[in-house]
Amino acid sequence: MPLCLSAGAAAAVVAANAFTLAWTHSIEKTRWEEDWLVEDAYLSVVAARIQGSGAGMEPPADAVLRGGTWHYRSKVAPLPRLLLSHSPYAGSYELCVNASCRPVGDYLAGLPREATLVLAPCANGEPE
Repeated sequence: MPLCLSAGAAAAVVAANAFTLAWTHSIEKTRWEEDWLVEDAYLSVVAARIQGSGAGMEPPADAVLRGGTWHYRSKVAPLPRLLLSHSPYAGSYELCVNASCRPVGDYLAGLPREATLVLAPCANGEPE
């Protein structure tokens, strides 16, 4: 099942059932990555990585440090949709599909300056 992205009137369908959501922490300037699967009507986070800690982004106790990056499995239950804040005051989220990362705005023509990004499973080009 593909992934639907939307923010206001901007919308796109990404033909992927697995993706990585990445961003840089606005204070610590540290990269954070989460690997997600689109499964039926839910998004499931299956792995996460963080390149440091501090300012509310400490890795969980069971995280493993490999090559300077903390690796762990998130305990977040599957979600029907993921809501993200898009703002000019923080860096853009990146959506990585097949190891190619692009800013979310590259997928959403007309993305408002400030918006709530919605990521959700979709069928027939529409969110579930």
